[in-house]
Amino acid sequence: MILQTRKRKTKIVTKERMEKMFEEATNTNAKAELIQMLIPLGLKAVNEALQEEVKRLAGEKHSRDGVASRWGEQTGSVYLGDEKFRIEVPRVRDTDKNQEIPLGTYAALQSPRHMDEGLMQKVLLGLTQGRYEETSRSIPEAFGLSKSTVSRRFVRASARKLSELFNRRLDKEDIVALFIDGKSFAEDGIILAVGITMEGKKVILGFIQAASENVRVIRDFFERLIERGLCYEEGLLFVVDGSKGILRAIQEVFKGKALIQRCQWHKRENVLSYLAKNVQGEYKIKLTDAHHQTTYQEAKAALAKIRKELVLINQSAAASLDEGLEETLTLHRLGLFDKLGISFKTTNVIESIQARIAQHTDKVDYWKTSDQKHRWIAASLLDIEPRLRKVKGMKSLPLLRMAIKQELGLDQKQTQKAA
Repeated sequence: MILQTRKRKTKIVTKERMEKMFEEATNTNAKAELIQMLIPLGLKAVNEALQEEVKRLAGEKHSRDGVASRWGEQTGSVYLGDEKFRIEVPRVRDTDKNQEIPLGTYAALQSPRHMDEGLMQKVLLGLTQGRYEETSRSIPEAFGLSKSTVSRRFVRASARKLSELFNRRLDKEDIVALFIDGKSFAEDGIILAVGITMEGKKVILGFIQAASENVRVIRDFFERLIERGLCYEEGLLFVVDGSKGILRAIQEVFKGKALIQRCQWHKRENVLSYLAKNVQGEYKIKLTDAHHQTTYQEAKAALAKIRKELVLINQSAAASLDEGLEETLTLHRLGLFDKLGISFKTTNVIESIQARIAQHTDKVDYWKTSDQKHRWIAASLLDIEPRLRKVKGMKSLPLLRMAIKQELGLDQKQTQKAA
């Protein structure tokens, strides 16, 4: 059980009651208030250290030794690690000089260590994700954790995360592929880009807030990535959902240095959306099987057969299949589908990250400003990034780079340039 002390009265709050209150809290501010109920079980060590110093300065209680005298108490606060605690601080006064003697122990506990970063993580991971056990273990004694304190410190810490995400250099990242996709977010949208390095590591390149995947918006985004050092001279594989704005922006910015792999899942769902429900299951299986063929020739032949069938039952579905069909088979054409298809045939890399962002942000009921959205998303992404697994098939990424360069003729261009 947890002891709650307020106005010198002690109230017992059971673990079951606390868990119920956490479940009933529906927004971040309410949860922050509940966290305040995790009042200290005791700051005995701090109090003992303070009293020991008072004893050295003023002697035992009621003694008249020396010129220093005990002078009551006053409310104060100290930091232990990065947590703030409210305490009653004993006072000592030099009666000859008529001035207060500062306590060295108290002064030493006035500065937090990494408080902003630690508290930001606790608020972000604990309060909005329901990881209350993790949070309560970190701050069981954190008295004085008011809403305003949490808010100010979280703003400062997450603002630093935002700056870090948007400004970190990309020169040292040897990126061979780039995933980009959009997601609705708080009555708006975010477009996220993730790079894949030659070691298979996923690097979050950045995001933009945009209502749609507009070509101008995406083009500006790509240009900022290049300004930050994104290298594409050896070519990049872009994995996209088929958005016209994204495709056009890639063509305009990465002229002759980009290959497109369209998401096979999006393509399949687009085709199925034109079909009657009674045949959707059948063609879902057929399209999946066609895309899973190992070679380009086999996949192309299977899709051509499906197209002939679709022309007879739904020409709109057939037209949807035709649109960008070759780009859904880029990995097949490069001869790498069997090695890299699991990771690169869809935009699932982006989808999974967006789902994890939602775990951080979906419980926030009210977004006040764009800055608030940006800060929370950036903090979420930088928290997620270190735990992202490497892509499957990463040992074949050198083959992917070679295939990209050969497909785009970059080897020949580099040889001619060197000559």
